[in-house]
Amino acid sequence: MLASINSATLLGVSGHPVRVEVHVANGLPAFGVVGLPDTSCREARDRVRAALVSSGLSWPSRRITVNLAPTGVPKAGAVLDLAMAVGLLVACGELEPETVDGLAFLGELGLDGSIRPVAGALPLVDAVEVDAVVVAPENRLEASLVEARQVHAISDLRGLVRALRGDDEWPATPTRDEVDEPTEGPDLSDVRGQPIPRFALEVAATGGHHLLMIGPPGAGKSMLARRLPGLLPRLDGADALQVARIRSAAGQDLPPGGLVRRPPWRAPHHGASAAALVGGGSGTMRPGEMSLAHGGVLFLDELGEFSPKVLDTLRQPLEEGTVRVSRVAGSAEYPARVLMVAAMNPCPCGGSGAPGGCRCPESVRARYVRRVSGPLLDRFDLRVDVQRPDPGELLDGNPGEASASVAERVESARKRARERGVRVNADLSPSDLEDAAVLEPAAVRLLEAALHAGRLSARGLHRVRAVALTISDLMDGDGRLGPDLVDTALSLRIDPFSPVGPSVR
Repeated sequence: MLASINSATLLGVSGHPVRVEVHVANGLPAFGVVGLPDTSCREARDRVRAALVSSGLSWPSRRITVNLAPTGVPKAGAVLDLAMAVGLLVACGELEPETVDGLAFLGELGLDGSIRPVAGALPLVDAVEVDAVVVAPENRLEASLVEARQVHAISDLRGLVRALRGDDEWPATPTRDEVDEPTEGPDLSDVRGQPIPRFALEVAATGGHHLLMIGPPGAGKSMLARRLPGLLPRLDGADALQVARIRSAAGQDLPPGGLVRRPPWRAPHHGASAAALVGGGSGTMRPGEMSLAHGGVLFLDELGEFSPKVLDTLRQPLEEGTVRVSRVAGSAEYPARVLMVAAMNPCPCGGSGAPGGCRCPESVRARYVRRVSGPLLDRFDLRVDVQRPDPGELLDGNPGEASASVAERVESARKRARERGVRVNADLSPSDLEDAAVLEPAAVRLLEAALHAGRLSARGLHRVRAVALTISDLMDGDGRLGPDLVDTALSLRIDPFSPVGPSVR
């Protein structure tokens, strides 16, 4: 007999519908799986057999062939275990075919017949081509985010068979409650002094401009960066669902309410590989840190300690907001629209910039500088010098401005960008910027001087103009860029590796 069961497989952060076709025929006992299964998928024969026997169900001593259609799509993981077991029961006559009509089955089987959760339940449920799905209880919250699907959460194969036969009722599915994530986090009021870095942080949050902070150890670079998510607006419905899909595909837990409303914060270690940072992998392709930070902040501390090859993999995703991974077995796309913030010392010893402070030989310093390529450095719209604050500012006990008041200005200024048809000013194209940011003659002369001096590239010119427009929005300006605004934008784009330390611009 032949049975066909609905299921899905995960590729990147997207689900793809799969038809699990099970054929049982006379012949020598065998169990074969075809249709581009990976190793873990082929091993399903042992899990399915043990689960059926442990659940008190019969295992046919016949020739069993399982086809995973469409055969051109790679199948990975154990998500198809449950569909294979149900298909086998239908093909052997244990279940009537009409009992599985309109249902899809997603889950891994334990040897004791338990139904276990799988990574990517949210995109998998969204991909199936029927109106109801059966998942493990642990996947119920993620599955319920797809409002077009009815979700049945079953804990074991025995209970599933009884529900399909009509012997038991389907377990009741509780209503998903909207629960706000806790909003507590590091506050900007903890930072004493540092007026220029604080202003750069506000500009970065408003315009979506990537920020690089250079300064000696203990100056407060990491402390500033950790307070950036608190300045960003909460994620709207579409972005919150996209972030939830990415976390689901990565096998990470979702908050109690299901949707992720707070902008993500990711801070990978400087020993991370390229696959860990941008996604992919030699086996199952998974989203990397850059995609997990989608809609939020990607913080690279000790930027000079990252592998130069790893850092250069970030260049294209930073421009396009998407990571494209291609392998022999297939390709995948991951969303990666992030606000990148990086921190680094001016030299390996951290003392560069102060007279007599650097102990590094010139060759060591030159090698350290080369670890961050010019094209990557050019993608940081903001590059600021962060020096240790004055002792009086640290000890006087006067707190800085709180994150809540800064966040209000950020949200108000972002409304102007949305009126221009973009999310943030960093998304404006050069042609749109011509209309939105009108340069006064004195501002044009400033930019011409910077271009002739080699301080700006063509990309840098566009970025400085966008930063100046963001500063204008924060000041409730009309979009006309005078020399003062352009000069301020240039002062937030220093040369971090000048021979005598960071310059004023």
